[in-house]
Amino acid sequence: MKEIEKTFSVETPEESSGFLLWQVTNLWQREIKKVLEPLDLTHSQFVLLASTLWLMQHNEAITQIVLSNHTKIDPMTTSTVLRTLQKKGFLGRKEHSADTRAKTVVLTPAGIEVAKIAVKVVEEFDRSFFQQLGSDLSFFNQNLHSLLTRK
Repeated sequence: MKEIEKTFSVETPEESSGFLLWQVTNLWQREIKKVLEPLDLTHSQFVLLASTLWLMQHNEAITQIVLSNHTKIDPMTTSTVLRTLQKKGFLGRKEHSADTRAKTVVLTPAGIEVAKIAVKVVEEFDRSFFQQLGSDLSFFNQNLHSLLTRK
């Protein structure tokens, strides 16, 4: 059989940052899905609920665009997930005080309650999942942040 020409620049898959990130992300997302399942939340629903709670606690006017930018979830998906959360009774939308085209997003008491529970569950899971990084966790987070903010 004829030898296949060398295509990859790495000798092993473990040398590929992108492939490792893909694998870790998939593992982490599978496990997050399991911890959110008892709360009847998808990961996207959790991220938008938690982000809305975060922004509410920091006294920011929250619109769909603000949430989309904050979470890095595209605007159409953000809209779809917010509609689902509204149907579940976890949030409401009101007229924006300055922009008549925009609606502000506000958590209902039920939304605040489920968000608080979900944040505790996810933070607990994250501590467990990332604990083997030990003192390198802060460095890891800084590196992830630098990837998000690169131009």
